[in-house]
Amino acid sequence: MQNPFRPTAGATPPIVVSREGLLREFAYGLTIRSGAPGLLTIFTGARGVGKTVMLGAAEDLAQEQGWLVISETATPGFMARIGEAMRRGLDELGDGPIGRRITGVSLAGFGVTTQLPPEEQVSWRDAGEQLLRLLDEHRTGLAITVDEVHAADRGEIAALAANVQHFIRDGLPIALLFAGLPAAVSDLLNEGVATFLRRADRIDLHSASIEETADSYVRLFAEGGHSLSPELARAAAEGTGGYPFLIQLVGYSLWQEAEAGNGDLDEGAVSRAIAAARRRNERTVIEAALSTATARDMDFLIAMSQDEDASEVGDIGRRMGARPSLVGKYRARLIDAGLIEPAGYGRVEFAIPGLADYLRAYVTR
Repeated sequence: MQNPFRPTAGATPPIVVSREGLLREFAYGLTIRSGAPGLLTIFTGARGVGKTVMLGAAEDLAQEQGWLVISETATPGFMARIGEAMRRGLDELGDGPIGRRITGVSLAGFGVTTQLPPEEQVSWRDAGEQLLRLLDEHRTGLAITVDEVHAADRGEIAALAANVQHFIRDGLPIALLFAGLPAAVSDLLNEGVATFLRRADRIDLHSASIEETADSYVRLFAEGGHSLSPELARAAAEGTGGYPFLIQLVGYSLWQEAEAGNGDLDEGAVSRAIAAARRRNERTVIEAALSTATARDMDFLIAMSQDEDASEVGDIGRRMGARPSLVGKYRARLIDAGLIEPAGYGRVEFAIPGLADYLRAYVTR
């Protein structure tokens, strides 16, 4: 059995811990096909918490029910790419009879990068209506997923929401699922252009259960012929903090340790796997998240890292020597960036596991 762990953004993991039942309403909506609450869903959470994985799981469910799937990321021009995918779907399905099962449409690598011009808005909606009516005749529908919505152009999001609302009013079988950072999603829902999306099911993804993670490790390693005791599995799970991306990273490195040791694992192997996972998490998640932070943003974060738990905003301001208005500005910006999150009145905490330790080490370099 090859290493089953896939610690790469968007890859389907072998274990999805503490996510059971989150797509129940969406799955039920697929059977109703129009107007069900679960067909409008927004996943939010910190970087690496598994938002893209949940979108992928929803896409799989839709395809299993014969739905056409258009999967997109909210980079500039995504509305045009969705429109082109709908037109291609209409071309492929409109000339003759179609089967109950319809393969998904992936837009990876598709070359349209320009935004949809205003004069094309009507044709975008017309293409969508024609495609949806064709799918409706065959008791299926269209599911659109949009990842990284926090980076989206608000005009494109507004256009997509308006058109999907139009399709729903006409009783057409459409599903729309988003994923993005919590603060950006909240801002989006509070804007008048996207008030329709407030009716969407919002699913906030959090850390997984340590117990479930440990049990999953034991089960998966046993399937691969490697002996992992419950005690070592618990230590490995605790090293992840329940953070889904670290669950994959630790599992991946620990599997390598098992292969190198002919299936034998000990405390040293677990420690090495956790250390390797944290180093990779720093490179792929933390450093990427900090890449746009200003010097003053870093001052705020370093001031936070002096606390073991959540930080008082007033304490951060005193450590920075900054006025409350400036501290509030940095707080809001770092929340929007997904680096920190509110932890009660006047308190904040880090949103990315390992970030505090990284910053403490950064100070001593």
